[in-house]
Amino acid sequence: MNQRSYYVYILTNRRNSVLYTGITNDLRVRVWQHKEKLIGGFSARYNVTKLVYYEVFEDPIAAITREKQIKGGSRTRKKALVSAMNPAWEDLFHQL
Repeated sequence: MNQRSYYVYILTNRRNSVLYTGITNDLRVRVWQHKEKLIGGFSARYNVTKLVYYEVFEDPIAAITREKQIKGGSRTRKKALVSAMNPAWEDLFHQL
């Protein structure tokens, strides 16, 4: 059986001043779409193209629940989450 993965991710802009949380089943393609401005709205408007955090799930319901939990958290909590995984806030896209 082919097991699908689901990803909850956080993107930021070059100055790390804006945070965007999303969910996808293909992280590499989704981040590329953000980088190429193929996704309109908030991420395109604020130039949110740098992948700084992600989590992997096998269960889509667990991923959706986690995305809602992160989105509902404070900016301080989101920054702490990113810093724990990626202290330098480097773009993780090329590690995928």
